[in-house]
Amino acid sequence: MKISVATLLPDLIKEGLKWGILGRAVENGVIDVDVINIRDYTTDRHRTTDDYIYGGGAGMVMKPEPLYDLYDDLICKGRKPYVIYASPQGRVFHSEIAHELAKKDELLFICGRYEGIDERCMKIVDDEISIGDYVTSGAEFPVLVMIDSISRFYPGVVGNYDSVINDSHYQGLLDHENYTRPSEYRGMKVPEVYLNGNHKLIDEARLKNSLLRTAVKRPDLFSQKEFSVEEKRALAKLILELYQDVE
Repeated sequence: MKISVATLLPDLIKEGLKWGILGRAVENGVIDVDVINIRDYTTDRHRTTDDYIYGGGAGMVMKPEPLYDLYDDLICKGRKPYVIYASPQGRVFHSEIAHELAKKDELLFICGRYEGIDERCMKIVDDEISIGDYVTSGAEFPVLVMIDSISRFYPGVVGNYDSVINDSHYQGLLDHENYTRPSEYRGMKVPEVYLNGNHKLIDEARLKNSLLRTAVKRPDLFSQKEFSVEEKRALAKLILELYQDVE
């Protein structure tokens, strides 16, 4: 998978790509990341990438010429990336979008700064994505968040793909509870079902816990969820157990 990042802060992106699972994937060549300095596509001696806003207003806007020249350069090299502009005005990023983008052959992230990019640059943008309803000083951190999440869905990045499948949000549910040794700590015991070695019961208990957590912590997700037959069965058992506890 090829990912390019167009940014005014290339060192920030490079540093963020050095660590953890993503860092190993980059180092081993599973994910090929090309960090492009937008200033390399300027033509004046000051390497200017921004200018005043037409019509007045606070702040500066990133100029169209460097971004178009950068994009044209990639096209001339035979590349046709799927272009993503990280912006608080875009659709809100979530697990399904990450999974969708992981299937693309090549992604190009444009990192905006100041008051964003000249509107004419949107002609080369395929997707506008936000990581939430708030504003950061620039798009570098949001882009790193998206790259990390997207890469997890790419084969070979995460050693055990079951970890990805069981992550929160992958199937519209939050992750189930998890425990490790010791089995008892300060009077708090690990539920017996996780200690008995019966994986059928363990899987069922985890699914019921995942359903319960989602309903309590993220009712918005729970209300949108399309339940499978297995999930409906687990949900029915969970409701029965809760009903019996109340009685």
